[in-house]
Amino acid sequence: MTHQSLVKPPLVMGIVNVTPDSFSDGGRHATHEAALAYALRLIDQGADVLDVGGESTRPGSDPVGEAEEIARVVPLIAALRARWGGAISIDTMKPAVARVAVAAGATIWNDVTALRHAPDSPATAAQLGCEVVLMHMKGAPKTMQDDPHYDDVVAEVAGFLAERAEAALAAGVAREKIWLDPGVGFAKTTAHNLALTARLDTLVDQGFPVLYAASRKRLIQGVDETATEATDRLGGSLALALEGARGGARMVRVHDVRETVQALKIQAAVAAAARP
Repeated sequence: MTHQSLVKPPLVMGIVNVTPDSFSDGGRHATHEAALAYALRLIDQGADVLDVGGESTRPGSDPVGEAEEIARVVPLIAALRARWGGAISIDTMKPAVARVAVAAGATIWNDVTALRHAPDSPATAAQLGCEVVLMHMKGAPKTMQDDPHYDDVVAEVAGFLAERAEAALAAGVAREKIWLDPGVGFAKTTAHNLALTARLDTLVDQGFPVLYAASRKRLIQGVDETATEATDRLGGSLALALEGARGGARMVRVHDVRETVQALKIQAAVAAAARP
């Protein structure tokens, strides 16, 4: 199936982790000043969206208290909004954090629990009126990689996301505000992640825009055992972003913004040249 994203590149979401234990950058942007400078650099590199997170969801990570998470992300979101008119996403599972983040200027709620963390998550998303990313994950980040199992990972992830989209709609979230994310790297083996990537159009065909997020993830080491460090995975990250675009993703979430923007532009230019 040929998707429009092959001609028009997907949006690029740049990752800004305001955490001391991020898997990808080791907490280099944990202070407000460092995070703001980094975020502004990603904007200069071509990011369409900035995804701000104050709680690591890497495999084995521990949860962060609500007050601490708010203290990490809200000043950054407010500072970015004062300087930039683009889209800002808050990467959180907590409704209270989403509320204050949107009040500070965030326009997207990126929730790894697909609005399941708290009973009032769906209603909060509807009340906020922002865009919402519903991601697939089994269990919690602390234990999700212990022994993930699926009979048919693509069918099960698609079914889960369809159900969560219906739950969001029932709570009052507007259909055009809903995004789906297959959750690459969240309670999945390398084989699971590859299958979801290869059949991403199964999610796209459900009618909601898809966010694809595989940047620097362990999936790459699963294919290339020499890529032991997150910073060794640029080539794999670019290949996966291109595969996500080919499969119909409307947005890719990445660490390496400049390189991804360039790769997607080339892919789109080649696709455009191939048209009659």
